Amino acid sequence: MPNALLLYPRHPPTYWGHDYALDLMGIRAAFPPLGLLTVAAMFPSRYNLRVVDLNVTPLEEADLEWADLAFTSSMIPQRPSLEQIVGRCNRAQVPVIAGGPHPTTFHEEMEGVDHFVLDEVEETFPAFLRDLENGVAKAVYRAPRRPDVTLAPLPRFDLIDLNHYYSMCLQFSRGCPFDCEFCDITKLYGRVSRTKSPEQMVAEFDLLYGLGWRGPLFLVDDNFIGNKREVSRLLPAIAEWQKERDHPFSLFTEASVNLVRMDDLMDVMIEAGFDSVFLGIETPNPKALKKMKKPQNIDMRDDDYLFKAVRKIQGKGMQVLGGFILGLDDDDDNAFDAQIDFIQEAGIPMALIGLLTALKGTNLWTRLERENRLLDRPVEIDDTALNFKPQMDPATLVEGYLRVIGTIYDSTLENYFDRCLTLLDHLNPVPHLHKRVNAHVLYAGIMGIRRRLTPEQLPPFSRYIAKVSSDHPRLLPLAISLAATGHHCEKFTRQQTVLRSYKDYLKSESAAFHEAGRDPGSDADPEAHLVRKALQRAKRRRNAIPGEFRFTGDGVREALADFELALTSEPRPAGPATATLPVLGATPRS
Repeated sequence: MPNALLLYPRHPPTYWGHDYALDLMGIRAAFPPLGLLTVAAMFPSRYNLRVVDLNVTPLEEADLEWADLAFTSSMIPQRPSLEQIVGRCNRAQVPVIAGGPHPTTFHEEMEGVDHFVLDEVEETFPAFLRDLENGVAKAVYRAPRRPDVTLAPLPRFDLIDLNHYYSMCLQFSRGCPFDCEFCDITKLYGRVSRTKSPEQMVAEFDLLYGLGWRGPLFLVDDNFIGNKREVSRLLPAIAEWQKERDHPFSLFTEASVNLVRMDDLMDVMIEAGFDSVFLGIETPNPKALKKMKKPQNIDMRDDDYLFKAVRKIQGKGMQVLGGFILGLDDDDDNAFDAQIDFIQEAGIPMALIGLLTALKGTNLWTRLERENRLLDRPVEIDDTALNFKPQMDPATLVEGYLRVIGTIYDSTLENYFDRCLTLLDHLNPVPHLHKRVNAHVLYAGIMGIRRRLTPEQLPPFSRYIAKVSSDHPRLLPLAISLAATGHHCEKFTRQQTVLRSYKDYLKSESAAFHEAGRDPGSDADPEAHLVRKALQRAKRRRNAIPGEFRFTGDGVREALADFELALTSEPRPAGPATATLPVLGATPRS
C-alpha cells in the first residue's frame, strides 16, 4: 500500500492568524487545512495517509522516510514554507505533487515539483492517481471545466487532532458574482457561485459534531451570499440543525456588502448561529470603489452607505470584521485619516488593512501591465513591499499605511478598546449567540489577558472591562474574546515594526559592505574579514531583538540568511564599488 504524506505549509504570522491570541489558549493554529483534508477523502482506501500541518507540528525526517509520495496544497503567503518543503522532499527523493491556489497561478515559476494538479481537482485527481500508478503521469493536470461542487467528498477531519485548532472550517460555495479589479477569486473559481446541497452541508455539520467539535466554525466561502437562492435554501436547514442541538457551533463567514440589502436573509443567518461576518469594505472613498469595479459597496444617493451598512448588520446581531486597502489610484493624502475615522466610528475592532497588491491574472494586473506600472518583483510577504508603481509617492504611501495600523492598533490599545465599546453599544445581544458563561471562566479569561498586557495597556483594559460589566454584562464573554484579539493585533504590529527595522538595517549594511574598501590591517583574507565583521554586527543586532519577536515565524532568520547570501554570492571589485550587490527583496529567491 502506498504511503501518501499530505503536507500543509506554514502560514507566516498575520493579523488574521491570531497567533498571540491563540497562545493565550494554548492552541496551535487558527484553522485546519480544509482543502488538503478534502483531497485526502479522494484517495482510494489502498493508500495509507498521514497529514502534517506545519502550523501545528514540524515535518520530521521520519515522515519523509515513511512517505512514498508527498502532496501539498498552498496559498500565496505560504510560498516560503512550500519552497522549504519541496527542497526537503527533493533531498529525501520523495516525489512532490502540488496543487492549490498558489501553484495554480505560479506553477510555471516553481521548481522541484514532479507533478502539478491544478485548479479544482474533483474531476482530475482520480485520473492523476490512475496515471501515476500506471507510470504515465503527466507533469501538469488542468481541470477541463469548473466542477460541480456536490462532487466534493466529506473532508477527512479524522486525520488531524481537532484540539490543535481554534476553529473548524467548511465550504458551501465557490465563485463570486462580482469581479472586483484587484481580486483573483473569479479567475480561480468563476463568477457563477456553485454550491453544495443543504443535505451535503448538514452531513458535514454532522461529521464535525460526531467527532466532538464544539465552538467556532468558519464557512470559508469567498462570498457566502454569492448565490442568494441556494443560501436561502441552506440557512433554514442549518438553523433547524443548530436549534435541535442547542447551537453547538458559532458560525462566521465572508460576504459582500450587499448583504445589508437582504433583511430576511440576515435574520435567518442569525437563527442559524452566525455571530460575525467579514466584509471587503476596502475604502470609504466612492470614487476609488467605482474604479476598482466594486459597485456593491456604493449607493450614489447616500454618502454614508458603508457606515450605515456596518451599523445595520451590527444591529442584527453580527460583528463586522473589515478588509481595507490603501494605495488605490484615487487615494490622496486624506485617505489615511479617512480609513482611521471610518474604522473607529463604525466600531470595527478587527480591521485588516493592507497595501494594494497586483496579483497575477487579475484585471488590476492586466491594467497595470498595460500602463507599464508593474515592477519586476515577486509578491512578497512583507506588508510594505509594493509590486507596482502607485500614483501616490511610494514613501508617502508606506508611511501613511504604517501610521494607520499604528493608530488602529496603538501601543496602549486605547483606540482598539474604544472600537470594541462602539461595537458593543450597537450589537444586538441575541441570546443563542451570546450564552451566559460561568463567572469563574470569565475571571480566568480576564486575568489571563491581564498577565499578557504591557503596563500602559492595563488601565485602558481595566476601564474597558468595567464599562462592559456595567453596560453590557451579557456581552462580557465577547468583550474578553475581543480583548485577546486586540492583544494579538497590537503585539503583531510591534513585531512587524521590529522586523521592518531589522530588514532596513540589513539593507543599509549590505550597501555599506559593498562600498567599503579592503581592510589592509587584517591578517585574514580581506574579503572574508569584511564578511565576518558584517555578519557579527548583524547577529548582534538580531540578538538585541526581544526574544518573543526574534523567533516568531521565519522573518528574522530569513532576513539574516538573505543578508549572508548577499554578502557572499558575488565577488566585489578590488577598488571603489561600481556595481550593486543584491538588496533584500529586490530579486526573487529560487
